Amino acid sequence: MSKIPQVKEFGGFPVVTAEKMKYLDKKASMEHGLPSHVLMENAGRAVARAALEFAAVELGKQPADLKVAVCCGKGNNGGDGLAAARYLRQAGAEVKVFILPPKETGYGELVVKNLEAAKAAGVPVAMTRKEDLDGLEAEFSSAHLLLDSLLGISAVGKPTGPVRRLIQLMNKSGRPIIAVDLPSGLSPDTGHHSGVYIMAKLTLTLGFAKTGLMAAHAQKNTGVIKVLPIGYPQALIDEAAA
Repeated sequence: MSKIPQVKEFGGFPVVTAEKMKYLDKKASMEHGLPSHVLMENAGRAVARAALEFAAVELGKQPADLKVAVCCGKGNNGGDGLAAARYLRQAGAEVKVFILPPKETGYGELVVKNLEAAKAAGVPVAMTRKEDLDGLEAEFSSAHLLLDSLLGISAVGKPTGPVRRLIQLMNKSGRPIIAVDLPSGLSPDTGHHSGVYIMAKLTLTLGFAKTGLMAAHAQKNTGVIKVLPIGYPQALIDEAAA
């Protein structure tokens, strides 16, 4: 079994495993009155703000001149990306969302909510069906910035199917990629990958850094790592450090 890095703190916040992150999220809702949809809204707002800052500093682009392609998965990481897309659009950027098709049971409640909100805010949303994937090459190369919101801390195993091709096309575009929470394809706990993974310039990890991001071998794929506070109360932050 791959070793989990034993780094305890990063960016002034505790470093956590995927399992502990899920536990803390549940506790935030059940004991601290912070429901998942509020955390997702906070995450989307914080990601958009950090992405705009990156665009201004690294690309010399203000929102009105900025084109962003946001690639969303079917889980909550995709919901974070949809929320970020909405805030980027509100700031004046030109944003397009490319989302993986839902499972047979459909998207989860939070993804549905943010998908509807993004469309209502005027964000174009395209489904990344298998037969349409190669057409995305031109879409990505015409953007200034790509947002990776495909796979979150619950993803396991090697990316396959459309998500695998999306990762390949995003990397091939040569455009800077900002990863939401962690680069898709990297293990949240160990930082290892199975051959298909996002190579990010910036990783915006939500609430707390994940242990896998701390691994020396992961650094070339994460780029700069920033922890984005998303509203966890101090009591929960203290518990995360315990």
